[in-house]
Amino acid sequence: MVKQIRTPRTGFILWFLVTMLPVTLAAQLNPKASYGLIKRVVPRYATSFIVEDLPAENGKDVFEVENRGKSIVLRGNNGTSIACALYHYLTEYCHCQITWNGTNLQLPASLPVVKEKIHKVTPYTYRYYLNYCTFNYSMSWWDWERWQKEIDWMALHGINMPLAITGEEYTWYEVYKEMGFTDEELKNFFCGPAYFGWFWMGNLDAWGGPLPLSWMKSHKALQEKILQRERELGMKPVLPAFTGHVPPAFKKKYPNAKLKATNWTNGFADTYILDSQDPLFAEMGKRFLQKQTSLFGTDHLYSADTFNENEPPSDDPAFLSALSARIYEGMKQADTAATWVMQGWLFYSDRKFWKAPQIEALLKAVPDNKMILLDLAAEIEPVWKRTDAFYGKPWIWNMLHNFGGNVNLFGRMDGVATQPAETLNDKASGKLWGIGLTMEAIEQNPVMYELMTRHTWQTTPVDLDAWIPQYVLNRYRTNNTNLVDAWQILRKTVYNGAVIRDGAESIITGRPTFDSTTVWTRTKLNYAPHELLPAWDLFVQAAGKGVNSDGFQYDLVDVTRQVLANYAAPLQKKWVTAFNAKDSAAFNKYSKAFLQLISDMDLLLASRKDFMLGPWLSAARSNGTTPAEKALYEQNARDLITLWGDANSPLHEYSNRQWSGLLNDFYKPRWQQFFTLLQQSLRTGSTPDLKQFEENIRSWEWKWVNTQKAYPVVPSGNSVQVAQMLYKKYRNIEY
Repeated sequence: MVKQIRTPRTGFILWFLVTMLPVTLAAQLNPKASYGLIKRVVPRYATSFIVEDLPAENGKDVFEVENRGKSIVLRGNNGTSIACALYHYLTEYCHCQITWNGTNLQLPASLPVVKEKIHKVTPYTYRYYLNYCTFNYSMSWWDWERWQKEIDWMALHGINMPLAITGEEYTWYEVYKEMGFTDEELKNFFCGPAYFGWFWMGNLDAWGGPLPLSWMKSHKALQEKILQRERELGMKPVLPAFTGHVPPAFKKKYPNAKLKATNWTNGFADTYILDSQDPLFAEMGKRFLQKQTSLFGTDHLYSADTFNENEPPSDDPAFLSALSARIYEGMKQADTAATWVMQGWLFYSDRKFWKAPQIEALLKAVPDNKMILLDLAAEIEPVWKRTDAFYGKPWIWNMLHNFGGNVNLFGRMDGVATQPAETLNDKASGKLWGIGLTMEAIEQNPVMYELMTRHTWQTTPVDLDAWIPQYVLNRYRTNNTNLVDAWQILRKTVYNGAVIRDGAESIITGRPTFDSTTVWTRTKLNYAPHELLPAWDLFVQAAGKGVNSDGFQYDLVDVTRQVLANYAAPLQKKWVTAFNAKDSAAFNKYSKAFLQLISDMDLLLASRKDFMLGPWLSAARSNGTTPAEKALYEQNARDLITLWGDANSPLHEYSNRQWSGLLNDFYKPRWQQFFTLLQQSLRTGSTPDLKQFEENIRSWEWKWVNTQKAYPVVPSGNSVQVAQMLYKKYRNIEY
């Protein structure tokens, strides 16, 4: 294009377009890819849809839907727009829904007519998706079949800017091998597959390894498929870049290199960061991006997060500015079109360090059109409001929502319904060019993700009073007003997001204690537990009237689970009170009821694959090519969701899950051992040795992590019947 410039005026116009406007995410429509998605989503009706091209409007994605005879015409400027057109038709005209946890695709025999052409233009250039943590808390063991479903979900919900870091370890392996590092030297660098998110962010080395080469090769091939599908649907994947994290062996290979040992302070050994002032820094950044581009291509968007939950060695703005400039320069040397995509998590998680001068210095060292900021938890604390909208940088409003993949009903429904549009229309929001989803884990609380992605094609807040009835109809295939009422109760209780940062846990998943909470098992609720019961009543009543869709079954189980999880707190108080009163009979009664509650929850959750341990472990083992690899991957899978690290890990229960199998085989035995100790104390009149118990239980947990055992992968029992049975058993128990 530059060679065709004839006059200074046209040269200026081209310069303005390239440097001052947002990075274009326009992509040509690939009809074959769009028809492929339609066939995967609604195979029986695939021939009823016609795909046609439609030019973007002002650089923004656009779609149209209209009738042509007996066919439905879907127009869009790329595959994601076509997918959104399809989902608009499915949700608005056929009253269907596609979520991780319940899908309704019962289309009418005769497709509904679109009487007037639908025309939608998104106000957002970018629709970002994923968080480094998602790749482990949810995606550690995914194969291509599961990835394919997710990419379709992404397209249907308007995602066009996904983080794509699968296979990064293979790129680094190639780079370091070319630099002369041996496999033995790299053994203490690459971590196990469940920990890549924190390895990539420089928080840990080697934990859960050594990583087999077979994994690297298989996931290099998987990344090729992921990127091909994302790109042919018009998405622009964000690939990783170098931020300084190097192997421990680096200091021996390059003894003059300027390295800084740093520690995440979560129970892991030091990692090593190459000083950005060292000439090797730019060289490493260039090598990595060149190798990555040769393997996977590029869309010129690169994720790089400096000092993730680690403080820089200096808060001097000049130091931070120079650091930022050098990181960008490393990208630029390999790709002159590089745009740095930075998670703004550090500005939220360590605001004591990152004050206005430090943030401004870090950001302003990079050209405005070469950096995009992710306001990673904008629904919790909008960093843009205290940074003058990131000091002129383009930025994206994100909903973080879930931490660690914890299982709970939670969300800020009213805030998510209004805040993106309010921010979009706020003159102080600067270069707000996108919205996104940055949860640490998915496959939970589907309502929050259907709600958030609703903003993709509108500039006004979502009217929840109008939206909830439509959500109920699409999910449950019924206009049952009781279920609409139930959701209004859920909106005001579990989804009010009033006080706590993220969803509350149940004390049953905490390491045994007399306390009502533990470090990572936080039990404070945004509502009084009894306020949730009327919603449970209405769900059970609807079940009695024959409502039985996939989404309804999931929600009935989830609401029942939440009620029972909440009940653990007052039940705990009863056995604690009995123990302190030295009332053995009462203690035995309530401790037995506590254990029975755990078993009842396990029975309930066994009826839905969404809430089972077996599929998680089975998927982990399926990645192994040898018995040793299968054992390693199972150990990784068990560890992440329990201890997280070793027996003394300070992160134990951070990623706890209320899952069938885990409840009966991990949480319940811990409480049984605790109650045995307390019962013995009551019998003998002695004081229980809680310190010794803590040591014993840590050892027991570590043994469990390193055990191999198969759990069911197929649900058992009828969700509706089990929920009804537990309703009769627990509904009238006083809180």
